Amino acid sequence: MKFTVDVDCTPEEARTFLGLPDVKPIQDRYVQTVLDAMSGSGNVEQLEALFRNLSPFGDASMKLFSNLMEFGMGAAGVKKD
Repeated sequence: MKFTVDVDCTPEEARTFLGLPDVKPIQDRYVQTVLDAMSGSGNVEQLEALFRNLSPFGDASMKLFSNLMEFGMGAAGVKKD
């Protein structure tokens, strides 16, 4: 036997029902910090330093960021020195 239940609620109502915390203020602050820092960053080295400090996953995310930057520069036709 199989049955389906559809629940119509907002994300806030679902979070409250499941007992999960509201992390929106933390997320907003994190995004604002990144945006503020990026507004002064003009090259790849500065962006790498920024993301190294703000990254919650440490070296794994830095490797991913590095790969993304290399892929983006390759797609844009920029040759690596």
